[in-house]
Amino acid sequence: MPAAPVSPLSPDFFQVSQTLVGEDAHGQRLDNFLFRIAHGVPKSHIYRIVRSGQVRVNGRRAHNAYRLQTGDVLRIPPLRIARREEACADEIMAGAQLKADLPILYEDAALLVINKPAGLAVHGGSGVSFGVIEALRRQRPQAKFLELAHRLDRETSGILLVGKKRSALTVLHDMFRESSSGHGERRVDKRYFVLVAGRWQEPLRHVRLPLFKFLLESGERRVRVDALGKPAHTVFRLLARWENFSLLEAELRSGRTHQIRVHCAAMGHPIAGDEKYGDFALNRALVQKGLKRMFLHAWKMRLPHPVSGEALSLEAPLPVALTGFLKEISCREKQDYGQAL
Repeated sequence: MPAAPVSPLSPDFFQVSQTLVGEDAHGQRLDNFLFRIAHGVPKSHIYRIVRSGQVRVNGRRAHNAYRLQTGDVLRIPPLRIARREEACADEIMAGAQLKADLPILYEDAALLVINKPAGLAVHGGSGVSFGVIEALRRQRPQAKFLELAHRLDRETSGILLVGKKRSALTVLHDMFRESSSGHGERRVDKRYFVLVAGRWQEPLRHVRLPLFKFLLESGERRVRVDALGKPAHTVFRLLARWENFSLLEAELRSGRTHQIRVHCAAMGHPIAGDEKYGDFALNRALVQKGLKRMFLHAWKMRLPHPVSGEALSLEAPLPVALTGFLKEISCREKQDYGQAL
């Protein structure tokens, strides 16, 4: 039987437990399994208890990256979390969003594809107690298996894949891992619409700048261009250009954290509405003009189906808020390249 999530209200939450790994978790990383069954516990705490040997697999220490096998027995120590008022507020807000089902772009027995709204995290954690995957599980209480195949930033909207079977999820993870590394066979083609500040000049530009992840003193994750970072490659195509903005299509040839956002900022064209790497004065002005989110949308993805291998082409229409802002720009500014969506 699959392990049920550990509730903070359950007595088991404060006791050492023994969990038998079922077929649904076969091949899953140990840390990802623990994130799922201990929703709300900070990831840093999960990593710490595994590294310190408090979590045991078949009586032995294991690494976070250990792939679980059917029949493994896990020893899990007491898991405690102090719920903050803001975390509760996040869950209330997410619960309100559950009143309307998340838009589904494609679904079969192995795979679910949704059009993720901006402002909703893909999963709980890092100060957010509720996300897309928790929302889906609550909407579908009878579903035996629902796991994220990849991630999107909280501020980014668009195509998000969810595995409904462990076998399909494993194949999807392999495909995304190959695409993220930028090496070997590239089976996933991911495209984004992005509006940047300024007049982008080149119709086609390959940006190859290494990206390095680091943490601020607050613990917030950030990324910068740095020779010590991992290789990253984005292909930008100019779609339309006005006096003060440019609409691009960004094609990911690798899949680093915040890749498009940092590459755009490094080229001197920050994404409109980007609160981490953008032009903050411009962002404040854009809010007054109707753009209250980051203009980054995952609009197209092509990949082989994880089970049948057949070509799968997915598209998510640009949200009304973003198309409306493009119309607003076209009314205010002269367009001298391409055609707005």
